[in-house]
Amino acid sequence: MFRGSATQKFSPSSAFLSSQHRSGLMFMYAVRAEEPAVETAEEAKEPAEADINELCKDMFNKMATYLTGELTATSEDYKLLENMNKLTSLKYLEMKDIAINISRNLKDLNQKYAALQPYLEQINLIEEQVAALEQAAYKLDAYSKKLEAKYKKLEKR
Repeated sequence: MFRGSATQKFSPSSAFLSSQHRSGLMFMYAVRAEEPAVETAEEAKEPAEADINELCKDMFNKMATYLTGELTATSEDYKLLENMNKLTSLKYLEMKDIAINISRNLKDLNQKYAALQPYLEQINLIEEQVAALEQAAYKLDAYSKKLEAKYKKLEKR
Protein backbone atom coordinates (compact mmCIF):
# COMPACT_ATOMS: atom_id res chain seq x y z
CA MET A 1 0.00 0.00 0.00
CA PHE A 2 2.77 2.44 0.82
CA ARG A 3 5.37 2.72 -1.87
CA GLY A 4 8.61 4.62 -1.70
CA SER A 5 9.17 5.93 1.80
CA ALA A 6 8.41 2.64 3.64
CA THR A 7 11.33 0.94 1.93
CA GLN A 8 13.88 3.70 2.59
CA LYS A 9 17.06 2.86 4.51
CA PHE A 10 17.38 4.21 8.05
CA SER A 11 20.01 4.15 10.74
CA PRO A 12 19.64 1.19 13.12
CA SER A 13 18.75 3.18 16.23
CA SER A 14 16.32 5.67 14.75
CA ALA A 15 12.56 5.56 14.76
CA PHE A 16 10.43 8.33 13.25
CA LEU A 17 7.04 9.19 11.89
CA SER A 18 6.29 9.57 8.22
CA SER A 19 3.13 10.52 6.36
CA GLN A 20 1.57 9.86 2.97
CA HIS A 21 -1.58 11.10 1.30
CA ARG A 22 -3.89 8.53 -0.33
CA SER A 23 -7.27 9.45 -1.82
CA GLY A 24 -7.57 12.65 0.21
CA LEU A 25 -6.72 10.99 3.54
CA MET A 26 -3.49 11.41 5.40
CA PHE A 27 -1.95 8.32 6.94
CA MET A 28 0.69 8.46 9.61
CA TYR A 29 2.90 5.50 10.25
CA ALA A 30 5.99 4.78 12.27
CA VAL A 31 8.98 3.01 10.91
CA ARG A 32 11.51 1.44 13.16
CA ALA A 33 14.89 0.30 11.99
CA GLU A 34 14.91 -2.67 14.34
CA GLU A 35 11.62 -3.93 12.87
CA PRO A 36 11.60 -2.85 9.23
CA ALA A 37 8.53 -4.94 8.30
CA VAL A 38 6.27 -3.45 11.00
CA GLU A 39 4.15 -0.47 9.98
CA THR A 40 1.31 1.19 11.80
CA ALA A 41 -1.11 3.62 10.24
CA GLU A 42 -3.46 6.14 11.76
CA GLU A 43 -5.93 8.42 10.09
CA ALA A 44 -4.87 11.98 10.49
CA LYS A 45 -7.32 14.65 11.40
CA GLU A 46 -8.18 17.24 8.79
CA PRO A 47 -6.79 20.73 9.39
CA ALA A 48 -9.09 23.28 10.88
CA GLU A 49 -11.25 25.49 8.63
CA ALA A 50 -9.14 28.56 9.47
CA ASP A 51 -5.97 26.75 8.39
CA ILE A 52 -7.55 25.79 5.05
CA ASN A 53 -8.68 29.38 4.45
CA GLU A 54 -5.22 30.69 5.32
CA LEU A 55 -3.58 28.10 3.05
CA CYS A 56 -5.96 29.02 0.21
CA LYS A 57 -5.22 32.71 0.64
CA ASP A 58 -1.51 31.98 0.67
CA MET A 59 -1.85 29.79 -2.43
CA PHE A 60 -3.83 32.47 -4.29
CA ASN A 61 -1.31 35.17 -3.31
CA LYS A 62 1.58 33.05 -4.50
CA MET A 63 -0.27 32.15 -7.71
CA ALA A 64 -1.00 35.86 -8.30
CA THR A 65 2.67 36.69 -7.77
CA TYR A 66 3.70 33.91 -10.16
CA LEU A 67 1.21 34.97 -12.85
CA THR A 68 2.22 38.61 -12.45
CA GLY A 69 5.83 37.61 -12.96
CA GLU A 70 4.95 35.54 -16.02
CA LEU A 71 2.90 38.38 -17.53
CA THR A 72 5.65 40.88 -16.76
CA ALA A 73 8.24 38.65 -18.43
CA THR A 74 5.99 38.22 -21.47
CA SER A 75 5.39 41.97 -21.62
CA GLU A 76 9.14 42.61 -21.43
CA ASP A 77 9.70 40.08 -24.22
CA TYR A 78 7.20 41.92 -26.42
CA LYS A 79 8.84 45.27 -25.63
CA LEU A 80 12.20 43.80 -26.58
CA LEU A 81 10.76 42.47 -29.83
CA GLU A 82 9.22 45.88 -30.55
CA ASN A 83 12.58 47.60 -29.99
CA MET A 84 14.33 45.03 -32.19
CA ASN A 85 11.74 45.60 -34.94
CA LYS A 86 12.24 49.38 -34.72
CA LEU A 87 16.02 48.99 -34.96
CA THR A 88 15.66 46.57 -37.86
CA SER A 89 13.35 49.01 -39.61
CA LEU A 90 15.92 51.79 -39.18
CA LYS A 91 18.69 49.55 -40.53
CA TYR A 92 16.56 48.71 -43.57
CA LEU A 93 15.93 52.42 -44.17
CA GLU A 94 19.69 53.04 -44.02
CA MET A 95 20.28 50.16 -46.43
CA LYS A 96 17.59 51.58 -48.74
CA ASP A 97 19.33 54.97 -48.76
CA ILE A 98 22.67 53.28 -49.52
CA ALA A 99 21.09 51.26 -52.34
CA ILE A 100 19.55 54.44 -53.81
CA ASN A 101 22.95 56.18 -53.69
CA ILE A 102 24.64 53.19 -55.33
CA SER A 103 21.96 53.12 -58.03
CA ARG A 104 22.37 56.86 -58.68
CA ASN A 105 26.17 56.53 -58.85
CA LEU A 106 25.86 53.54 -61.20
CA LYS A 107 23.61 55.53 -63.53
CA ASP A 108 26.14 58.40 -63.50
CA LEU A 109 28.96 55.99 -64.32
CA ASN A 110 26.94 54.45 -67.16
CA GLN A 111 26.25 57.91 -68.61
CA LYS A 112 29.94 58.84 -68.39
CA TYR A 113 30.90 55.55 -70.03
CA ALA A 114 28.38 56.19 -72.80
CA ALA A 115 29.88 59.68 -73.29
CA LEU A 116 33.38 58.19 -73.47
CA GLN A 117 32.37 55.38 -75.84
CA PRO A 118 33.14 57.32 -79.09
CA TYR A 119 36.59 58.20 -77.77
CA LEU A 120 37.21 54.60 -76.74
CA GLU A 121 36.23 53.46 -80.23
CA GLN A 122 38.67 56.00 -81.71
CA ILE A 123 41.41 54.69 -79.41
CA ASN A 124 40.69 51.12 -80.56
CA LEU A 125 40.81 52.23 -84.19
CA ILE A 126 44.10 54.06 -83.63
CA GLU A 127 45.50 51.00 -81.87
CA GLU A 128 44.58 48.80 -84.84
CA GLN A 129 46.16 51.33 -87.23
CA VAL A 130 49.32 51.47 -85.10
CA ALA A 131 49.52 47.68 -85.14
CA ALA A 132 49.12 47.66 -88.94
CA LEU A 133 51.74 50.42 -89.25
CA GLU A 134 54.07 48.44 -86.99
CA GLN A 135 53.67 45.36 -89.20
CA ALA A 136 54.36 47.51 -92.25
CA ALA A 137 57.48 48.91 -90.58
CA TYR A 138 58.71 45.37 -89.81
CA LYS A 139 58.11 44.34 -93.43
CA LEU A 140 59.86 47.46 -94.69
CA ASP A 141 62.78 46.80 -92.36
CA ALA A 142 63.03 43.20 -93.55
CA TYR A 143 62.84 44.32 -97.21
CA SER A 144 65.50 46.98 -96.66
CA LYS A 145 67.80 44.39 -95.08
CA LYS A 146 67.33 42.13 -98.11
CA LEU A 147 68.10 45.02 -100.45
CA GLU A 148 71.15 45.90 -98.45
CA ALA A 149 72.34 42.31 -98.58
CA LYS A 150 71.81 42.26 -102.38
CA TYR A 151 73.61 45.56 -102.79
CA LYS A 152 76.61 44.33 -100.80
CA LYS A 153 76.61 41.16 -102.85
CA LEU A 154 76.63 43.12 -106.06
CA GLU A 155 79.30 45.44 -104.79
CA LYS A 156 81.62 42.56 -104.01
CA ARG A 157 81.52 41.32 -107.59
